[in-house]
Amino acid sequence: MSKLTLGTHPFLLGFDQLERLVERTAKTENGYPPYNIEHVSENAFRITLAVAGFADEDLSITIEDRQLVVRGAHASEDDERVFLHRGIAARQFQRTFLLADGVDVSGAALANGLLHIDLARSVPDKVVQTVRIEKR
Repeated sequence: MSKLTLGTHPFLLGFDQLERLVERTAKTENGYPPYNIEHVSENAFRITLAVAGFADEDLSITIEDRQLVVRGAHASEDDERVFLHRGIAARQFQRTFLLADGVDVSGAALANGLLHIDLARSVPDKVVQTVRIEKR
Protein backbone atom coordinates (compact mmCIF):
# COMPACT_ATOMS: atom_id res chain seq x y z
CA MET A 1 0.00 0.00 0.00
CA SER A 2 1.42 3.38 -1.00
CA LYS A 3 1.21 6.42 1.21
CA LEU A 4 -0.98 9.27 -0.05
CA THR A 5 0.63 12.66 0.20
CA LEU A 6 -1.22 15.96 0.22
CA GLY A 7 -0.48 16.61 -3.44
CA THR A 8 -1.69 13.19 -4.59
CA HIS A 9 -4.89 12.87 -2.55
CA PRO A 10 -7.80 12.29 -4.97
CA PHE A 11 -10.03 14.96 -3.39
CA LEU A 12 -7.42 17.73 -3.62
CA LEU A 13 -7.31 18.43 -7.34
CA GLY A 14 -4.86 21.09 -8.43
CA PHE A 15 -2.95 21.21 -5.11
CA ASP A 16 -0.02 19.13 -6.34
CA GLN A 17 2.43 22.03 -5.96
CA LEU A 18 1.52 22.75 -2.34
CA GLU A 19 4.15 20.46 -0.82
CA ARG A 20 6.86 21.92 -3.05
CA LEU A 21 5.84 25.45 -2.03
CA VAL A 22 6.00 24.58 1.66
CA GLU A 23 9.43 22.98 1.26
CA ARG A 24 10.75 25.94 -0.75
CA THR A 25 9.48 28.40 1.85
CA ALA A 26 10.96 26.42 4.76
CA LYS A 27 14.40 26.39 3.11
CA THR A 28 14.55 30.18 2.77
CA GLU A 29 13.97 30.92 6.47
CA ASN A 30 16.70 32.86 8.26
CA GLY A 31 16.63 35.34 11.10
CA TYR A 32 17.57 38.63 9.43
CA PRO A 33 15.90 41.02 9.33
CA PRO A 34 13.28 40.30 11.98
CA TYR A 35 9.67 40.78 10.91
CA ASN A 36 6.06 40.77 12.08
CA ILE A 37 2.95 39.74 10.18
CA GLU A 38 -0.30 41.35 11.32
CA HIS A 39 -3.87 40.50 10.43
CA VAL A 40 -5.19 44.05 9.98
CA SER A 41 -8.72 43.20 8.85
CA GLU A 42 -10.63 40.31 7.30
CA ASN A 43 -8.95 40.80 3.93
CA ALA A 44 -5.83 42.81 4.80
CA PHE A 45 -2.42 41.95 6.20
CA ARG A 46 0.70 43.93 7.05
CA ILE A 47 4.28 42.71 7.02
CA THR A 48 6.68 44.86 9.06
CA LEU A 49 10.44 44.38 8.73
CA ALA A 50 13.00 45.97 11.05
CA VAL A 51 15.43 47.62 8.63
CA ALA A 52 17.32 50.07 10.84
CA GLY A 53 20.04 51.90 8.91
CA PHE A 54 18.51 51.28 5.48
CA ALA A 55 17.18 54.19 3.43
CA ASP A 56 14.33 53.75 0.95
CA GLU A 57 16.81 53.75 -1.97
CA ASP A 58 18.63 50.81 -0.31
CA LEU A 59 15.47 48.66 -0.35
CA SER A 60 13.57 46.97 -3.17
CA ILE A 61 10.27 45.11 -3.15
CA THR A 62 9.38 42.82 -6.07
CA ILE A 63 6.91 40.04 -6.77
CA GLU A 64 8.47 37.08 -8.54
CA ASP A 65 6.34 34.02 -9.31
CA ARG A 66 3.86 34.76 -6.45
CA GLN A 67 6.74 35.39 -4.03
CA LEU A 68 7.09 38.78 -2.38
CA VAL A 69 10.84 39.45 -2.33
CA VAL A 70 12.27 42.21 -0.14
CA ARG A 71 15.94 43.01 -0.69
CA GLY A 72 18.18 45.40 1.16
CA ALA A 73 21.68 46.47 0.18
CA HIS A 74 23.55 49.63 1.15
CA ALA A 75 24.49 51.68 -1.90
CA SER A 76 28.04 52.33 -0.69
CA GLU A 77 29.84 51.54 2.51
CA ASP A 78 31.71 54.40 4.16
CA ASP A 79 35.21 52.92 4.65
CA GLU A 80 36.54 55.93 6.57
CA ARG A 81 34.51 55.15 9.70
CA VAL A 82 36.26 53.31 12.52
CA PHE A 83 33.98 51.34 14.83
CA LEU A 84 34.91 50.53 18.42
CA HIS A 85 31.84 48.30 18.56
CA ARG A 86 29.50 47.40 15.72
CA GLY A 87 26.26 45.88 16.96
CA ILE A 88 23.90 47.18 14.28
CA ALA A 89 23.80 44.77 11.38
CA ALA A 90 24.48 46.47 8.06
CA ARG A 91 24.65 43.42 5.84
CA GLN A 92 22.54 42.96 2.77
CA PHE A 93 19.52 40.71 2.97
CA GLN A 94 16.79 39.02 0.99
CA ARG A 95 13.53 38.01 2.67
CA THR A 96 10.80 36.16 0.76
CA PHE A 97 7.13 35.61 1.52
CA LEU A 98 4.91 33.29 -0.50
CA LEU A 99 1.66 34.99 -1.54
CA ALA A 100 -1.56 33.08 -2.08
CA ASP A 101 -3.56 33.61 -5.25
CA GLY A 102 -5.63 36.75 -4.93
CA VAL A 103 -3.28 38.45 -2.45
CA ASP A 104 -1.63 41.59 -3.81
CA VAL A 105 0.62 44.31 -2.43
CA SER A 106 -1.43 47.44 -1.83
CA GLY A 107 1.39 49.68 -0.62
CA ALA A 108 4.65 50.06 1.27
CA ALA A 109 6.08 52.70 3.60
CA LEU A 110 9.33 53.21 5.50
CA ALA A 111 9.09 54.95 8.89
CA ASN A 112 11.34 54.96 11.95
CA GLY A 113 13.48 52.06 10.70
CA LEU A 114 10.45 49.87 9.98
CA LEU A 115 9.37 48.84 6.47
CA HIS A 116 5.61 48.29 6.34
CA ILE A 117 4.20 46.31 3.41
CA ASP A 118 0.42 46.21 3.15
CA LEU A 119 -1.29 43.25 1.49
CA ALA A 120 -4.91 42.93 0.41
CA ARG A 121 -6.85 39.83 -0.53
CA SER A 122 -9.31 40.31 -3.37
CA VAL A 123 -12.72 38.88 -2.61
CA PRO A 124 -14.46 37.15 -5.52
CA ASP A 125 -17.88 38.48 -6.46
CA LYS A 126 -19.49 35.05 -6.50
CA VAL A 127 -18.77 32.34 -4.01
CA VAL A 128 -21.18 29.87 -5.61
CA GLN A 129 -21.00 29.32 -9.34
CA THR A 130 -23.38 27.17 -11.39
CA VAL A 131 -21.95 25.21 -14.29
CA ARG A 132 -24.29 24.65 -17.22
CA ILE A 133 -24.40 21.12 -18.65
CA GLU A 134 -24.47 21.00 -22.45
CA LYS A 135 -26.15 18.25 -24.46
CA ARG A 136 -23.90 16.55 -27.00
